[in-house]
Amino acid sequence: MNPNADVAVIGAGIAGISAAHHLAAAGVGRVLLIDVRPPLSLTSDKSTECYRNWWPGPGEAMVGLMNRSIDILEGIARETGNRINLNRRGYLFATADAGRISQFQAAAEESASLGAGPVRIHRAGSVPSYAPAPGSGYEGQPTGADVILDPAVLRRDFPYLAQNTLAAVHARRCGWFSGQQLGAHWLESASGNGMERMEAEFIGAQVVNSRVKAIRVRSASGEERIEVGAVVLAAGPLLGEAAALLGVSLPVYCELHAKASMPDPLGVVPRDAPLLIWADPQAVIWDGEERRALSEDPATAWMLGELPSGVHVRPEGSGGSSILLILWTYDNRPVPPTFPPQFDPNYGEIALRGLATMIPGLAAYFTRRPRITVDGGYYLKTRENRPLVGPLPVQGAYVLGALSGFGLMASPACGELLAAHLTGGDLPSYADAFRLERYEDPAYRKLLEDWKSSGQL
Repeated sequence: MNPNADVAVIGAGIAGISAAHHLAAAGVGRVLLIDVRPPLSLTSDKSTECYRNWWPGPGEAMVGLMNRSIDILEGIARETGNRINLNRRGYLFATADAGRISQFQAAAEESASLGAGPVRIHRAGSVPSYAPAPGSGYEGQPTGADVILDPAVLRRDFPYLAQNTLAAVHARRCGWFSGQQLGAHWLESASGNGMERMEAEFIGAQVVNSRVKAIRVRSASGEERIEVGAVVLAAGPLLGEAAALLGVSLPVYCELHAKASMPDPLGVVPRDAPLLIWADPQAVIWDGEERRALSEDPATAWMLGELPSGVHVRPEGSGGSSILLILWTYDNRPVPPTFPPQFDPNYGEIALRGLATMIPGLAAYFTRRPRITVDGGYYLKTRENRPLVGPLPVQGAYVLGALSGFGLMASPACGELLAAHLTGGDLPSYADAFRLERYEDPAYRKLLEDWKSSGQL
C-alpha cells in the first residue's frame, strides 16, 4: 500500500466510516481510514442504534440534519432489502404529571415548526383516531407527532404503562436500525471506491505555513510519515487529543454514558414496542429494608433522592430474543475518557428500578433479577450538544465530531456534509450551524447564554 493519501480520515467509528464512504464516492483520490482499533469498536458499537428527527431549537438545523440522515438511511434500506433492519416504531414519551401535558403539546408544536412533521392531538372521541406504529418496516408511516391525551387509548395500546400515566407523545419519524450493518455497508462501498484501511495510531502532524502537509502514525511495524492532501479528524471521544496534535483546541468534553441489557422472560415489554421514555423525574423504588441499608452508607444514600427524568427502554433482537436495552443518564458530569471505561456498579439495579416506575410489571424482577449486563461509552459534546463538521483553522484539516449520543443517527448526513466541505460541493442550509466558526459569532455566543435544551434524552 502506498502510504501517501489524498485524504486521511482519523478514526474508524461510524463518523469516520461515513466520511470515508462519502469522500471515496466523491472521487477525491486515495482515501486512507486510520485507526489502531477495529472499525466501530471504541464507542459506535455501544450505541442503542436509535434515530429521531425530534429535536428542539433554536433554529431548524438539527431537524434538518436528522431529516437528511433519515432520508439517507431509508435510501440504503431500499437499496439493500433493508439490510440495516430499519424500523419506524417511534419514540413514546409518557408522563404521570398533569403539568407536563402542556409541555408535550408545546414540544410537538415546536418540532413541527422546525420541520419534523405535523401534530395530531388525540382526545376522547377525536378523529382521526390514534394508530400505533408497526413493529417492522418504515414505509408509509406518518411523520410528526401524536399527542395522546385520551387515557382509554393509552390503556388500549400501551397497557403495560403505569396506570397513573396521563398522557404521551409519540414522535413518529424515529426508530432504530443496525449500526453494525450500516458500518459494514459503508466499508464495503468505500473499499469498492478505492478506500484503504490502516491499523495505526495517529501520533502527530507536520504543519507548514498553517497548512497540514503530513501526519505521523504508529503501527505494529513502527512509525511512519504520510504525506496528505487533507486530514479529517473523526476520532470520537479522542477528538480533543487528535486536534491538539494539529495545534487546535476544540470546545468539547466527555460524559460517560452506560446502558444495561437484560432478558425479559416474562414478556413484560412487548417485542413490538416503540422506544419508551419516562418524562418525569422520580425516586427509585426501594422497599423499607433496602432504604434503611442505603441510607446508612454515604456512598449510596444519594440513591434515595429524586433522580432526573429520561429513563428509557427498547426491545433488542429478533426471533426469540427477549432482551431489553435500558438507559438512564442520572449522572452526566464531565469526565476525562479512560479505557476501558468504569461504570457505576449499581447502574443496572438503578436503571431497572427506575424503569419500573413507567412499566410496573418489571418489578417482578426485583427479587428474581435476570442477569444484567452493563456497557457503554463516552459522549463527546459541545456546550450546546451540537456537532462540529467542517474546516479547522489549519488549512487542509477538517473535523467531524462531537456527535454526542447521536453519532449513528447523525453520521449519514454529517459524513455527506463533511465531504461537501472538503470537495467544495453545495452546502445545505444547516451547514453553518455546525462549523467551528460559529463560536466566533457574537450573536451565537449570545444565544448560548440562554440555550434552553440540549435535546439529549
